[in-house]
Amino acid sequence: MTRTITVGLDGSSESRAAAEWAAREARLLGLPLKLVHVWEPVPDPIAQAPLLGAETHQHWTERIPREAAEGIRLRHPGLDVTTEQLSGHPSEVLAGAAKEAELLVLGSRGLSGIGGFMVGSVGLSVLAHAERPVVLVRAGEQAADEHEMDPVGIPSAATPFRPVVLGLDIESPDAELIEFAFAAAVRRGTSLRVVHGWNPPPYYAYGLAVDLELHADLTRRETSALSEVLRPWREKHPDVEVTEESHYGTPGSHLVDASREASLVVVGRRIRRSPFGAHIGPVTHTVLHHATTPVAVVPHG
Repeated sequence: MTRTITVGLDGSSESRAAAEWAAREARLLGLPLKLVHVWEPVPDPIAQAPLLGAETHQHWTERIPREAAEGIRLRHPGLDVTTEQLSGHPSEVLAGAAKEAELLVLGSRGLSGIGGFMVGSVGLSVLAHAERPVVLVRAGEQAADEHEMDPVGIPSAATPFRPVVLGLDIESPDAELIEFAFAAAVRRGTSLRVVHGWNPPPYYAYGLAVDLELHADLTRRETSALSEVLRPWREKHPDVEVTEESHYGTPGSHLVDASREASLVVVGRRIRRSPFGAHIGPVTHTVLHHATTPVAVVPHG
């Protein structure tokens, strides 16, 4: 069965931006697009209210994906677009829909006045439990935002893509995560910027500020380790220009900085099937809330 690019749609501006991003990605991948609208059943007392009966509520929930699909077909001729109406709790239904998808795309509100996302409880729950890649797109995202400025400094979707940024933990590098980032760069015809952040072991930390030689030694060690991790991937994808960056300090902060010049930021999430504890690591959490470009979260073992 052909996997789809699946997007969760609720009629909000952020979900419409997600649907447009998903349509563009579906074209790049040559895959169909599926718009999924989750109808959360109305409790009986509300369903019986005169202004919002169950039939009226269902009418609106059916209208949202239908009208969105019609608009996407007009703007993306030839793209295979389908809709699906599902019922249940949105986070559970969307996490289930991700199982059959190549990608699940969700919208997120932009933070007023500053860059970044406001990731709601549904989005966080889906990210924590989905076992396929999930991409978060903020409200207001435009195709031109992912491209370089034109020669006179005007945003344009006709210019080359900005680089793809990969956040990589070299202590436990995951093949699926790295391949996802390289593949994203290949289909965009752009470069890959790999960002690794590191901190010294606790027993080094006390003297690091005054021991410049020690700091330089640790920097060389981390830079060399990053190059070694990426060597087989460079050989596999010789046409992708790769920039390696190993920075002292918090990885999340470096990735947020890099997102300002990126078309896509790719981070990982370790799959944890225990119902207890955090399911989204601190670096990914930071990137999700503060990055200024779409973020792909790739789950891995």
